[in-house]
Amino acid sequence: MNFQALPARRHAILALLGSTILVTSPAFAQAAAEEASSDEIIVTAQKREENLQNVPISIQALGGEKLAERQVSSFDDYAKLLPSVSFQSYGPGQSQLFFRGISSGGDGLHGGSLPGAGLYIDETPVTTIASSVDIHVYDIARVEALSGPQGTLFGASSLAGTLRIITNKPSADKFEGGVDVQINQFGKGDTGGIFEGFVNVPLTSQIALRVVGFYQRDGGYIDNIPGTRTYTLSDADPLTNITINNAALVEKDFNSVETYGGRAALGINLDDNWTVTPSIIYQHQETKGPFLYDPRAGDLNVVDYLPTMNRDRWYQAALTIQGKLGDWDVVYSGGYFERKTSNQSDYSEYTVAYDALGTYYTNFPSVTGGFIDPTQIQIVGDKYTKQTHEFRVSSPSTNKFRMTAGAFLQRQTDDIEADYIVRGLNQTTFPIVVPPSLDSLFITRASRVDRDYAAFFDASYDFTEKLTLTAGIRGFKARNTFQGFSGFLSNTLNPNCLPTTKPDRPCENFDKTKKESGETHRVTLTYKADSTKLLYATLSTGFRPGGNNRRPGINPYDADTLTNYELGWKTTWLDRRLRINGAVFYEEWNKLQYGLSPIGSAGVTNIYNAGDARVYGAEIDFSMRVGGGLTLSGSGTYIDAKLTSDFCQIGVTGNPDCTLGVVAAPKGARLPVQPKFKGTTTARYEFDMGKFASFVQGSANHQGGTRSYLTTAEANLLGPTKGFTTFDFSIGGALNNWTIEAFIQNAFDKRGQLSINTVCSPLICGAGARVYPIKPQFFGLKAGMRF
Repeated sequence: MNFQALPARRHAILALLGSTILVTSPAFAQAAAEEASSDEIIVTAQKREENLQNVPISIQALGGEKLAERQVSSFDDYAKLLPSVSFQSYGPGQSQLFFRGISSGGDGLHGGSLPGAGLYIDETPVTTIASSVDIHVYDIARVEALSGPQGTLFGASSLAGTLRIITNKPSADKFEGGVDVQINQFGKGDTGGIFEGFVNVPLTSQIALRVVGFYQRDGGYIDNIPGTRTYTLSDADPLTNITINNAALVEKDFNSVETYGGRAALGINLDDNWTVTPSIIYQHQETKGPFLYDPRAGDLNVVDYLPTMNRDRWYQAALTIQGKLGDWDVVYSGGYFERKTSNQSDYSEYTVAYDALGTYYTNFPSVTGGFIDPTQIQIVGDKYTKQTHEFRVSSPSTNKFRMTAGAFLQRQTDDIEADYIVRGLNQTTFPIVVPPSLDSLFITRASRVDRDYAAFFDASYDFTEKLTLTAGIRGFKARNTFQGFSGFLSNTLNPNCLPTTKPDRPCENFDKTKKESGETHRVTLTYKADSTKLLYATLSTGFRPGGNNRRPGINPYDADTLTNYELGWKTTWLDRRLRINGAVFYEEWNKLQYGLSPIGSAGVTNIYNAGDARVYGAEIDFSMRVGGGLTLSGSGTYIDAKLTSDFCQIGVTGNPDCTLGVVAAPKGARLPVQPKFKGTTTARYEFDMGKFASFVQGSANHQGGTRSYLTTAEANLLGPTKGFTTFDFSIGGALNNWTIEAFIQNAFDKRGQLSINTVCSPLICGAGARVYPIKPQFFGLKAGMRF
């Protein structure tokens, strides 16, 4: 890998890492403070510190040791270890997160519904429309995956579940620091590496500072191979045909990733009862090339004619204040989050499709004679902001009756700037460029604001030492506003395109508002047979606010809701050497939100309420210390998710029309993206080799095939993904504060398919569908030391 010629803005991060070069791997020496032992993992899923085995929620927690043992550094890495989690993706920083099969898929990842699963860093949500933040995982206490509706305590974006990244906190108890270094390579690709470190500095007996920095470069594994393409320009005249080639972009392993950033938190103990923790996180990620390959071009190959890149920059400033009023706990958490994404992609499959349709959409005569190359490129930028505030109080957890109550408010924005560009379009013989853009055939300039207000109450009562009833309710109000311009030059001439003072758009052809209010609730009955066995039954609900569509005449979409019926257990056996947790559940999803770009919508994705669905499922995870240093662990989820009502065909108005007698997706159609079964198992053997504390580890990962699209026509065009099984292995040892470890993931280079995607509606661009694969064979060596 190449660390040379780094921009100046990275020097501070690397200087910090270089000055603390004596470190060890977290896999051996950085057990999270919350993970007291292999038998006890402390989580905060109910906004209290509790032993995982005492929490009546289906939750999987990956502690700091487990994350390091499985070489987790990104979203894709930990998502594969969470069987209830599935996702649809176009690459790093471009993934949509789902729980328990509550996924409808749809056209693209840009714009539309609020997410159906929440993503938190500590106490603060960082969920954004379209795609999840790809947080670099280092110096992390644990990842908590809370399956099922979490709307009572976690709010609007927790319809189906909540994923929480819990960071290690500053400690005034001792000075410590560390650096970890990794070099790696894809078996059929390029080299890369990671350089990361942390330092915890007690500034006084009451104040401590914790700083984390990281730099990661991932090598590529997808090749852009030579190709040519001929456009007929829809004029039936072979003399005007234009043939282009991609010689300037031919390159091996060209989908590289560069990620860098840091985190700082200040822990201030005001007295024995009050602490204040301000923190800030910054991350910059840039990818080059696509992360989906084209099966028509061969394994891990594409034929791209225009460059592809994605830049994702974000920061989060947060403040948490914790204390006591009497014996009650008081918590305020607030945060400001800002994210800017810039995405450029080859949109030429759209050009190819319309050239074949003979619509003259590719026929652009140049003022200098001849015709311009009609190949389209898509450039989309979003600026997201999120401001959140939560205040809550909790009675003592040892009381027979205990409660948590609070209030929450959130304001999030999305400023959208999208251009569909044909280079040289402004030099054609008729005016088709949308002002003020230079070469844009179609543009979107829009501002979206989502506001959420909520009050919540959650209480538990112990009828006996063994039997507890928990109930909670959350009342909410939501308001969505959406305004701007979206369209071609012709749309600027419509009477509904009203004048605007904003210089980035010619006029505004939509300005919509939607308001909603309601409640969500949960009731749980918990039976604790003894200190090692807990059973629970839960009825819980979740919601996701509705919103507005930008196309004139398209109806707004309503909130969708989820009702979850669940039976679960948390048990340990054999003197706590065996842990078996699990749940079975039935979920009803009403008015599910679905993104679709029907024919005649000019490629614009509309959000519809596509009817109702249901999910049957079961989850299980286990861990067993066999003895003699051998530990076996694993987890798995079975999901059966289907529509329970027809999704009617889109009519001439652009809205679902059930009078046509035709359905876009029939009752009984399987929901997309989530496999029926997903699971992982690991065997780890620890032993002493001389003075080295050594280990060998092997893991198997399996997931079944998935449906690629909800609607029938699109699903048939793309076909399903195929199931796959992969194996990961590692070996290493520790001596004093030093560690070294070698690993290989996807050891036999299985080409697992996570999703099949298109750049526009499959009915238009389906012939150019591409596959988002799992990582190809990937191996590396990592070392470190702690002090």
